[in-house]
Amino acid sequence: MMTLASKPAVRPANPNFSSGPCAKRPGWSLEALKAAPLGRSHRAKIGKSRLEQAIELTREVLQVPDDYRIGIVPASDTGAVEMALWSLLGERGVDMVAWESFGSGWVTDVVKQLKLQDVRTIEAPYGELPDLSRIDFDRDVVFTWNGTTAGVRVPNGDFIPANRKGLTICDATSAAFAQRLDFSKLDVVTFSWQKVLGGEGAHGVLILSPRAVERLLSYKPAWPLPKIFRLTSGGKLIEGIFKGETINTPSMLCVEDYVDALNWAKSIGGLDALIARADTNFGVLDRFTSESNWLANLAVDPATRSNTSVCLSIVDPEITALDKDGQAAFAKGLVSALEKEGVAFDIGAYRDAPPGLRIWCGATVEAADLEALLPWLDWAFAVQKASLKAAA
Repeated sequence: MMTLASKPAVRPANPNFSSGPCAKRPGWSLEALKAAPLGRSHRAKIGKSRLEQAIELTREVLQVPDDYRIGIVPASDTGAVEMALWSLLGERGVDMVAWESFGSGWVTDVVKQLKLQDVRTIEAPYGELPDLSRIDFDRDVVFTWNGTTAGVRVPNGDFIPANRKGLTICDATSAAFAQRLDFSKLDVVTFSWQKVLGGEGAHGVLILSPRAVERLLSYKPAWPLPKIFRLTSGGKLIEGIFKGETINTPSMLCVEDYVDALNWAKSIGGLDALIARADTNFGVLDRFTSESNWLANLAVDPATRSNTSVCLSIVDPEITALDKDGQAAFAKGLVSALEKEGVAFDIGAYRDAPPGLRIWCGATVEAADLEALLPWLDWAFAVQKASLKAAA
């Protein structure tokens, strides 16, 4: 264990380890956005062409099948998920699968807001996956691919049958561009580009399979849909949404930033390279935690551990002996000490998650910065533990 006197000499070159908005791509500067068509209508040829470019690059880098539609929608990943829930659910029963706060939020949407009657909730505590064999795929299914606030992901799409009757609606916001999504098993995929690619926020991406489009055309929800959620008009799909004609006014600056991130992704080797970078970053942190006597991965099963939003528990016996408020205060103090040193920003556990740390390891993070952070984690822990003993 590092002593208080041995404060590390090397600092991360980029201390941004937030789980959203995430670190910008390596080498990013405002100069990358100089071509943004600011002050121009998004309906103008130049604006629409940039939106179309963003959609085309998304398909190329994320390896989305040609017959799937991709649209840029309002309100980040939340808007994309809720657009899918309000537009598609209700035709049949639904299984809601949740193991962290965002998945639980979708349960609240469906049960308390949409007030659907035929709903089954399949849940697990933080750190674990639910029993996926309980899911009935003759029903619609809503789940997160990677639980951002628990650091627990599904290992792959093998649990989803190809001959399912229901739709699979997948919140993939902290998985897209860092984990391989099995689109053949997914009917709706959502994400926001502020996550793995480090883009600026405000916008979501909605990807629909042919089966999802068929549902939109054959089923009309019993509830009224606000304009911001409408994907059909006069019984037909609003095709413009998937050709750069957004429902509301997008930020062309944010779109330009997303296009820049996608071009960077292409330049380094596309999806394979993005996944490899995230895996390498996770490996740095995983080796550290496996050898640590005070820190451990919140995800119990190694096969389910996220390579992006890595959630960590403080397992030192003196800290775990504290009550929940005491554990939370200790973790908060540790995070504050690192922030004051300017070596790690925004790495506290999500407010609804167990006390601990959450360190982003997505593709825009450099492994060298994570390597530099590790001794600082030990240092901050030692500082906080010394403070705890002094106050006793």
